[in-house]
Amino acid sequence: MLRAVGFSDEDFTKPQVGIASTWSRVTPCNSHINVLADAASDGADEAGGKGVVFNTITISDGIANGTEGMKYSMISREVIADSIETVAGCEGFDGVVAIGGCDKNMPGCMMGLARLDRPGIFVYGGTILPGEGHTDIVSVFEAMGAHSQGNMDLIDVKRIEETAIPGPGSCGGMYTANTMASAIEALGMSLPNSSAQNAVSQTKQDDSREAGAAVLKLLELDIKPSDIMTRKAFENAITVVISLGGSTNAVLHLIAIANTIGVELTLDDFTEIGKRVPVVADLRPSGHYMMSELVAIGGIQPLMKILLDAGLLHGDCLTVTGQTLAENLADVAPYPEGQNIIKPLNNPVKASSHLRILYGNLAPEGSVAKITGKEGTRFTGKARVFNSEEEAQARINDLTVVAGDVLVIRYEGPRGGPGMREMLTPTSAIMGRGLGDKVALITDGRFSGGSHGFVVGHITPEAFNGGPIALVEDGDQITIDAENDVMTLHIDEAEMTRRREAWQRPKPRYTRGAMAKYARTVSSASLGALTDLPDADDLT
Repeated sequence: MLRAVGFSDEDFTKPQVGIASTWSRVTPCNSHINVLADAASDGADEAGGKGVVFNTITISDGIANGTEGMKYSMISREVIADSIETVAGCEGFDGVVAIGGCDKNMPGCMMGLARLDRPGIFVYGGTILPGEGHTDIVSVFEAMGAHSQGNMDLIDVKRIEETAIPGPGSCGGMYTANTMASAIEALGMSLPNSSAQNAVSQTKQDDSREAGAAVLKLLELDIKPSDIMTRKAFENAITVVISLGGSTNAVLHLIAIANTIGVELTLDDFTEIGKRVPVVADLRPSGHYMMSELVAIGGIQPLMKILLDAGLLHGDCLTVTGQTLAENLADVAPYPEGQNIIKPLNNPVKASSHLRILYGNLAPEGSVAKITGKEGTRFTGKARVFNSEEEAQARINDLTVVAGDVLVIRYEGPRGGPGMREMLTPTSAIMGRGLGDKVALITDGRFSGGSHGFVVGHITPEAFNGGPIALVEDGDQITIDAENDVMTLHIDEAEMTRRREAWQRPKPRYTRGAMAKYARTVSSASLGALTDLPDADDLT
């Protein structure tokens, strides 16, 4: 059978390297990855192995946002991990290269590599270039918000829509894809600079080819993902994510990857590390610059060197190069003089982490806020409650939502949605209406890396599991305090008990198919929203 797909006699004596490709035409993030997969396969062949390309799925968050289809997004992460494990496990590949280019296929690839725990490496598909007028995908969502407010002509909206995405590559800001690429490089699971290359470039093809060859070296040295993805390595990843002002989704995905490889990582680790790590990158969505502009000045390697020299990274962590992080960074040149993208550690964008883990009577098991400080650090307002994203979006668009509101979007958690949709459409509409510092939004769903404003997600327990967010009523006063990391529903315990006793769990929205299977097996967001934990019913 292998002879029939191109193996020669000599190939049967070589190590087989599976190349997991997330190529697809459903999204520009992945529309070029077939070329990178071929390059990785060539690299494995040239190094004395035999590359075997296989595919897994991907979906498009950007296309599905604001629709029922977005519920498949988090489900796809699990399907991707399952499929990579299934193919590589079945075929008995000696090593694996996994190539991802969008929000969920990247952690899905990493979870697949972690489950297999055989020599493996991750390749990032690369960032997209800016659109006309320094625009990107989030510019389109925010333009629609501005149009609904009467602040932008529909012709201008169309012009942005036509030019914001000029070709292949992942969304251009420090959104989830670029955040996870940076985290994975800091984790030691991709080659240096893999996270900071343009999707359409010779450097990206070279990176892919070198990754294919690097797996053969990992095989020779018997270095596996569990040797690289240690507790210290995850602390490095968190540090880099915070310094870059990265996506809240990194919390969810890093906890999931750590759990899969057998490393204990919790929400509180993000708080502890965040106390000593400043945000130094002026990158979108809350900043100005795009990833391609960071690529042009050297990517994240000089930043990691700065962090290492300041004692904020563990330099002794092993990486896929076979060397330690400190050895990889030893000869890295500093950023050019006069650049404004990465600020000095002593004059940061924000002195401590923008990722805030909030507890309190609304989130007794935790929640994740993205507070840059540009919209303030404390918000008190009256609840306006919605049982789905669509309900909230309609009221934002028709101007029902006004300054002083705390939008509560519930039954969007991992089980309740199911699928934990990200709220990019409503947050973009809020920003487009100019209400970013006047309206807060809290949810048991999650946020796109492109979301910004006064937002809190991943609230646990989720509403479907009877969490306090299910008990909020219109007009209740809510305080979000990102200085003391507390979120408070201002009702007394007696009233909370009364509402809890009256609450009834809604019927599942799906009873068959992928969504139903996901809802039955998925764990709490605070545990990474994994579907392969033992006794998931007891863990949520």
